[in-house]
Amino acid sequence: MSIRVLFFASLAEITGMRETRMPAADFPDVGSVFDKFAADFPPLETCRASVLFAVNSEFARPGSPVRDGDEIAFFPPVSGG
Repeated sequence: MSIRVLFFASLAEITGMRETRMPAADFPDVGSVFDKFAADFPPLETCRASVLFAVNSEFARPGSPVRDGDEIAFFPPVSGG
C-alpha cells in the first residue's frame, strides 16, 4: 500500500531525489504529501505558492485525495520564451 512521489527540476535538486515511495495511508491528500517533504526539506516551503501538483498525470489541487497506488508529482514553475 504505497504511493509513488516524483520531483522535477529544481524540486529534485532540493530533495536530492527524483522519486520515492511512501505509505498511502499516511496521507489523506496531495497537500499533506507536500507538507511532509517541506518539513524534511525546508527550502521547499519557499516554493509552495508556485508548485504545481499532479495525481496520476493529471493536474490536481492540494486537497485532492491520495489513494493507494497513486503517482503524485510536484513541478516547479516553468518559464519559456
